[in-house]
Amino acid sequence: MKRIVDICGSVAGLVLLATLTPFIALAIILEDGFPVFIRLRRVSGGKIIRVYKFRSMVKNAEALKKDLLEKNERKDGPFFKIKDDPRITKTGRIIRRWRLDEFPQFINVLKGELSLVGPRPHEPEEMFHYPPKYHKLYLAKAGITCLSQISGVPYVPFEKELELDLHYLEKQSLWLDMKIIAKTIKILLTKHDGI
Repeated sequence: MKRIVDICGSVAGLVLLATLTPFIALAIILEDGFPVFIRLRRVSGGKIIRVYKFRSMVKNAEALKKDLLEKNERKDGPFFKIKDDPRITKTGRIIRRWRLDEFPQFINVLKGELSLVGPRPHEPEEMFHYPPKYHKLYLAKAGITCLSQISGVPYVPFEKELELDLHYLEKQSLWLDMKIIAKTIKILLTKHDGI
């Protein structure tokens, strides 16, 4: 049943994506050229996958990261977060505000690499820092949205985020997924500082 929901949800998301892509692509190209899409390494289902996103940062964003490490606001774990990240383009700020940069991930859901709801997909390097009791998160299929995201991430502590993801795995059900999806939509429509 979860897979059926994923397929139906991803198809609906891709229809919307097809409508928005020409406008988002044009804005990205006019501001900073190609590429329009990027593919980021993330862990899902015990494998490293490539997650699709609209490019919201400058082309050399990864190279610039090392110069910004001292400004990282997430001091309690391996995650990197700056509220006003200078690498984000003007177009990037707009599409991130509405989470439009993540819409291409519906492709990953349709392919079965991600789910609509699941633990947050992290970089392989970040997962090396997981305490042993959270290692099972490595084997779980990650999701576009999750319990930790609707609970205040990126503002909750590192281990609290892992606890929420683990709690989801232990309690997951179709009803819980529907509640998380509904809460995600509500946040997107009422708050625009990221979830």
